[in-house]
Amino acid sequence: MSVRDDIQALEAAIGESIIGQREVIRRLLIGLLAGGNLLIEGLPGLAKTRAIKAMSRHLEADFSRIQFTPDLLPSDVTGSEVYHQGEEGSVFRFHPGPLFANLVLADEINRAPAKVQSALLEAMEEHQVTVAGTTHKMPKLFMVLATQNPIEQEGTYPLPEAQMDRFLMHVVITYPSVEEEVEVIRLVRKEEAEAQDDRPAASPVQIPQSAIFAARREIAGLHVAEPMERYMADLVTATRAPGALSEDLARWLELGASPRASLALDRCSRAHAWLAGRDYVDPEDVQAIAHDALRHRVGLTFEAQGEGLSADDVVDELLRCVALP
Repeated sequence: MSVRDDIQALEAAIGESIIGQREVIRRLLIGLLAGGNLLIEGLPGLAKTRAIKAMSRHLEADFSRIQFTPDLLPSDVTGSEVYHQGEEGSVFRFHPGPLFANLVLADEINRAPAKVQSALLEAMEEHQVTVAGTTHKMPKLFMVLATQNPIEQEGTYPLPEAQMDRFLMHVVITYPSVEEEVEVIRLVRKEEAEAQDDRPAASPVQIPQSAIFAARREIAGLHVAEPMERYMADLVTATRAPGALSEDLARWLELGASPRASLALDRCSRAHAWLAGRDYVDPEDVQAIAHDALRHRVGLTFEAQGEGLSADDVVDELLRCVALP
């Protein structure tokens, strides 16, 4: 079995638990293969947490879930130094928190204050945590998958721009179709029936971590032509100097994307191309992931918000205005 077969098996296994969210599953895989963190946003009940748990269940990896609440402390996330007294004397020992896992689900991340959210910054960017002056490395396979609810904003804390920029992609989940909702009903009914069965459940398909690292090595070797690199850079540069392309963009954009946006476009487009079975990146790969890589990195003006525009509308205009290679 090839590496791509392993990843396709992982995608298929996740798809058996999640109905009607094929694009979300694909984005989860792209984030995993690109080695980045994901922010997943959607209304309650749209299987955000379920999708992440399904991926962890079918991957040989440690999984932890942190429910973010207003009374959470940074040490509840990172861990802390604990005083131990024994026959050999007194000593402080570090007890790792739930952040020390391969896949970390930060559920409803915007319900915790900025002090707690900032505890994630070093881990998300540098894959390490510093506690009491000592640096502790995260596992080689490490990924933060955060969820947030776009409604019920009372008692929530907007994520700071510095933290938003550390998410490789901002994935938005939408409602399923009527046909897909019928399939959801049938799937949950089946799971409820199986839960009442005394027979032991079948072992889930599990993909080894080595398959993820092997896929990453192949993705790193994908060919990206110079015109494609320029296209990615042009898209990001256009968010900083929109007036050169469009009067509408100049009115709509207040804050441009950072160089992390260019890196995200490169990493995600290569993963997208690899999943499609190609060894090179074309414009379709960049356009396919542009919204997920850019929507959380651009700031809209009050005028754009007053016109009812979203970041996706702005990215649509960017893709229309920036010349293809």
